[in-house]
Amino acid sequence: MKSVKIIYWTSTIVFAVFMAFTAIPSLMNVKEALDAMARLGYPLYFTKFIAVAKILGAIALLVPGFPKIREWAYAGLFFDLIGAAFSIYSTSGLRPDILFVVVPALVGIISYLYNQKIAKA
Repeated sequence: MKSVKIIYWTSTIVFAVFMAFTAIPSLMNVKEALDAMARLGYPLYFTKFIAVAKILGAIALLVPGFPKIREWAYAGLFFDLIGAAFSIYSTSGLRPDILFVVVPALVGIISYLYNQKIAKA
């Protein structure tokens, strides 16, 4: 059980930190982040909304004791990553930068699966 918890917390922290740190440039109105969202066809007001949602989701993953909220956070963060991958693919095809979305999603899947193992134990 100790190795399960180590894998869970490691993957969860990596996933949550990634999601939070990718939100910060949008919250700070960094030109590159706003330009990237514009290239994907999203309005600028959406960048703040998704950034706040990502930070709240990352916090929800790290705070123990709220399993339903954690489930919702996983769902929301995965919807964000799936939407980002689809947006990148739709606007510019299958490019290497899509890995910036796919790799964290895989880490998130590991976190989710190990969260389920802990919940069942």
